[in-house]
Amino acid sequence: MFYDVSREDEYLFKGKRKRLVEQLRSKGIKNDQVLAAIEKVPRHLFFDNTTARPALLDHAYSDKALPIGAGQTISHPYTVAFQTEQLELRSGEKVLEIGTGCGYQTAVLIEMGVKVYSVERQKTLFDKTKIFLPHIGYTSAKLVYGDGYKGLPQFAPFDKIIVTAGAPYIPNDLLEQLKVGGIMLIPIGEGVSQEMIWLKKNSSTGFDKKTLGSFKFVPLLQNKSGS
Repeated sequence: MFYDVSREDEYLFKGKRKRLVEQLRSKGIKNDQVLAAIEKVPRHLFFDNTTARPALLDHAYSDKALPIGAGQTISHPYTVAFQTEQLELRSGEKVLEIGTGCGYQTAVLIEMGVKVYSVERQKTLFDKTKIFLPHIGYTSAKLVYGDGYKGLPQFAPFDKIIVTAGAPYIPNDLLEQLKVGGIMLIPIGEGVSQEMIWLKKNSSTGFDKKTLGSFKFVPLLQNKSGS
């Protein structure tokens, strides 16, 4: 279970979010809408309640990846902000997210005014997040339990695709589900770190490609997990 959200979003956490935003700005995040989304989403609520409460108070708004259960993590705020910024989002776009996790990146995308379709392969996380996100007011995302390598062909094509786990290669199914003119962000690599790849689809088979630096993600696994 995630933490009870019945308590108000205390000034303490609002202040911590403001300081986090300034930290992200100093690290090079420039998009004001992205920074506003990070400032609005209550990251401290997105943790499994088996994690010690004092640790959450100390680290929820640090630029750190933290455990959320099922062997998964909530990404560094900088990573979330960076990927969101690089997607060049416009209000109303359809965005496919691979790796819902606890729903933090999903919530940031919703704050950007886009329609989110998100896939999670870990059943325990999926079951929690599909209840938790609406509980804190994020009701618009379409959450699906499935295999991220396959994407969601039934809802394609997508304006943008964001992958939030490290993949050994770029899945062809995801490339096919991206609109011409669309952008995909995906970390590629099987080691301790991955290279962030930016792709823009120019035609049904043609892509522009850039490498945007090294990041650390949990692995993108194939097939649905039963737990």
